[in-house]
Amino acid sequence: MAMMRLRREDPRVVGSFRLHRRLGAGGMGVVYLGSDKKGQRVALKVIRPDLAEDQEFRSRFAREVSAARRIRGGCTARLVAADLDAERPWFATQYVPGPSLHDKVAGEGPIGAAEVAAVGAALSEGLVAVHEAGVVHRDLKPSNILLSPKGPRIIDFGIAWATGASTLTHVGTAVGSPGFLAPEQVRGAAVTPATDVFSLGATLAYASMGDSPFGHGSSEVMLYRVVHEEAQLAGVPDALAPLVRACLAKDPEERPTTLQLSMRLKEIAAREAQGLADVRPPAPRASEPDRSTGRLADTYPERAQRRQTGQGGQGGQGTPAPRGRGAAPGRGPASRGGGGTSAGRNRRGVPASRSDSARDSSSRTGGTPPRSGSRPGQSSRNTTRSGGGARRPGVRTNGTGLRPANPRLLRQRLFVFVVVTLVVALGIALVQGCQGPG
Repeated sequence: MAMMRLRREDPRVVGSFRLHRRLGAGGMGVVYLGSDKKGQRVALKVIRPDLAEDQEFRSRFAREVSAARRIRGGCTARLVAADLDAERPWFATQYVPGPSLHDKVAGEGPIGAAEVAAVGAALSEGLVAVHEAGVVHRDLKPSNILLSPKGPRIIDFGIAWATGASTLTHVGTAVGSPGFLAPEQVRGAAVTPATDVFSLGATLAYASMGDSPFGHGSSEVMLYRVVHEEAQLAGVPDALAPLVRACLAKDPEERPTTLQLSMRLKEIAAREAQGLADVRPPAPRASEPDRSTGRLADTYPERAQRRQTGQGGQGGQGTPAPRGRGAAPGRGPASRGGGGTSAGRNRRGVPASRSDSARDSSSRTGGTPPRSGSRPGQSSRNTTRSGGGARRPGVRTNGTGLRPANPRLLRQRLFVFVVVTLVVALGIALVQGCQGPG
């Protein structure tokens, strides 16, 4: 709330309160920021001198202050003190820090449906307490609603009167703000709790649209629209529009009660808040697999699978250690899978003896030649973790599930083959040379 310095004509002390700043001025008087001897801050309103001379106003003001003392609830500014017999009557309420709903919308624009419904539900509860005390606010509008850290608060009960009171304080003077007055207030009829429901509906429409549902214009034009024209709710969210339109009904009997309004707005606030939570993207989980990166490993899933398999730790699906290279101390034959595959059987369920004999036969026949697209040394790159964390060279399997022949053995046999071929060729040449040209 904006604060201004005290002017020369402003009092410095009112009752037991010392005044520090101006908080604002309205049709009833000037509001100051004050504090008592204990340091408690209050919003103190001093009535205008011309109204202070009106005895009818003083008597009504005295009745209203007496009724306001009975209001209980966390959504209103509690009445702290008042002096009805002073030269200029005054009353002090609990100071509520925070901007008004009018200032928030004017500075930041319309607010969302979930927040509007939550604010409306709290205000409806506050009005229930006000009406149970036999009081009608009669001037509920965005500037009389403060958004404190603990929730919205209704302030400025300076023109609120007991239920059934007339809407005129002076002859020909309507009390309230054009665009937020109920039709019965404009006509001069008795006010009821439904009067505040109409004002609350107009306030919620303003918070949703950033503008009055009855547009702009002079006071006479605005009052005419309130009585004879329907409210314009084009910018109100669909979740709130039917309820707001019901609050703005011309007939007070057709408007919902404050209790019904509070329950309905709570349901809308919960549903809209859940809808906002549903549209938020889910948080990434730690156990979620890596997404595609467009690399070569993603193009060939079997390669990526082998790469991930080769990185398994103890108990995982790591690549087994080659036979004959020296197993880790204290360990039996290496298993091909994680838990569930026994040490005496290979991955295909064949007994270890048959699997080993098949591999030995493959080694004697030369094994399966490597594919042409494989890179040099690729078969010896995969490694696995041992139980103690050390890495051992892994062996890549071919498509049949069997290990290929030992490259060193292949080179030895190739060398023997070449030597034998050369010896045979040399022998043939020598035999032909001995026979001569005949």
